[in-house]
Amino acid sequence: MTKTPTPVEILRTLLPQLKLAAAYAQQIQAQIAEQPEKGEQDNPFGTALSDADLSVQTMVEVALLAHFPEIRFYGEEYEKSFNTKYFRAIDLGPAGDYLVTLDPIDGTRFYLDGHPNYQIILTVLNHDEYEAVLALYPSLGTYLYALRDQGVFQGSFTDDLDQCQPIQVKTEPGPVFLGWGLAAIATQLRPHCPVIDLMSDYSTEQTIPHLNGVLTGELAGAVIRKGKFIDGGAIAFMSQLGGAIVTTLDGAPPPPLHACADYERPGLIIANSPELHQTILQAIQTAAAPAG
Repeated sequence: MTKTPTPVEILRTLLPQLKLAAAYAQQIQAQIAEQPEKGEQDNPFGTALSDADLSVQTMVEVALLAHFPEIRFYGEEYEKSFNTKYFRAIDLGPAGDYLVTLDPIDGTRFYLDGHPNYQIILTVLNHDEYEAVLALYPSLGTYLYALRDQGVFQGSFTDDLDQCQPIQVKTEPGPVFLGWGLAAIATQLRPHCPVIDLMSDYSTEQTIPHLNGVLTGELAGAVIRKGKFIDGGAIAFMSQLGGAIVTTLDGAPPPPLHACADYERPGLIIANSPELHQTILQAIQTAAAPAG
């Protein structure tokens, strides 16, 4: 029977291919052709699709099938991929039977509009929790990776995993990022802290921080309606390992992965301090309270 690779072995093996994919994505960004948008979604940031999404996923699939042919794999563009049929499974497995996931271009709308704050995110999921996350930032030539119970580490594209340095989420005050459809919370939060509301503040000309700004220090916190395993949930996991407070929108701990449906945790709060977490939680509760 084939030996199951460890999360570190998976990251170490795929890192060179992911750096190559990052260089490709950065190189073609200026000439990128937008593909037909994905099927019905509730916001334009969930429908954007580019040649880079499809090509990066193919690059990772080829590497996975060559090195770990028995691995479970779920890529965001699995429905369009020629390789999905060659993987043993695309769903979450039992304990120890890891699922690798990929968001080939997280922030495709940002990417298509020429902004630099997009990323490539690969995760290794166990039955209950993330084992590892690797996020590459092509425009910066840097990457972050996180290992369960070990922390978050940062390096440049010239660094191997062992050369990366540990980082912590900064605790200074700053803006709170709100994902799509959270305008009511924005109204409640603005008296207490700066707010970046994706629905109202996104611009094709001016770059705004993305969710990963919690890790870079651009953001003090964030609220998202869905913690998708491939992106938002992965950033939340990294942020938590870096010292941030992460809960569901009602203040509870995030549920185990196997208790979730559709490859996503429920809505999440990410905050760099207990005080900010309480402020965000109160804003959510006030926004949800019936009038009168």
